[in-house]
Amino acid sequence: MVLGNPDPEVFYAQFRKALGELGYVDGQNIRFDFRSAGGRLEHLTDLAADLVREKVDLIVGWQTPTVTAASRATRDIPIVMAGVGDPLGTGLIQSLSRPGGNITGVSGAAGEVAGKNVELIKEMMPSAKVVAALCNARDPFAKPFLEYVQQAGRAVGLVIKPLMLSGGQEMESAFATLDKDPVDAVIIQPSLLSAGSAALPLKHKLPAVSPIIQFTESGGLLSYSGNLQHLYREAASYVDRILKGANPSDLPVTQPTKFEIAVNLKTARALGIEIPPTLLARADLVIE
Repeated sequence: MVLGNPDPEVFYAQFRKALGELGYVDGQNIRFDFRSAGGRLEHLTDLAADLVREKVDLIVGWQTPTVTAASRATRDIPIVMAGVGDPLGTGLIQSLSRPGGNITGVSGAAGEVAGKNVELIKEMMPSAKVVAALCNARDPFAKPFLEYVQQAGRAVGLVIKPLMLSGGQEMESAFATLDKDPVDAVIIQPSLLSAGSAALPLKHKLPAVSPIIQFTESGGLLSYSGNLQHLYREAASYVDRILKGANPSDLPVTQPTKFEIAVNLKTARALGIEIPPTLLARADLVIE
């Protein structure tokens, strides 16, 4: 089950591949029932309730709002997190070592990663003074996301200007607001992203980053994020163990150990930004 921001097809494909490597074949020894809210957070409650009514054996959730909706729908069906921001701080689990309840899986370490994106803004644009943080007010991860962004901003001398949105549909009006009250750059919470989100900052001539590589691949300027292939492979291993009898409350939650920097040089050129050679040398993906 996914929120649908950003494009869930990447998750579907890589997660299915990871389970295939563990011997699971759709229609033979497992049946996948992929559900997406299409970017509308309010639809997640109904999607989760549908899965509970169908008595599925296990629910996999991508991003914090999805797992939150599933946790409210059932305390019996195992739930595997496939990348969730601060599951401890948002109350989804009791501890990383012993999560308790019916939820376990992979934390996206998204708070710390969001802070690193802010640091990279300052490295990329030393003269920057003010950064807007577009946060999803309906996502439980919004509060820790903003806290990490503000902490990183103070550390590198950036003023963080929060903008709380009720969903990705408010992105256009948010950027129109920034036209009237200019900032030097923008960081976007991943649960706000949609297919056209990367084009908006470019349209408004604003450098934008987000802690998920798909943003940069679709035209965003830069991202620092956990390696998604590694993350989905880890989530698949939880599914495998639970289907073989493991209790989710006894499986420690893991955090990403592999991270990657992605830079979109085409976008940088369009914005008139010269990426420092030291940053380019550290990038794992450079899009020409």
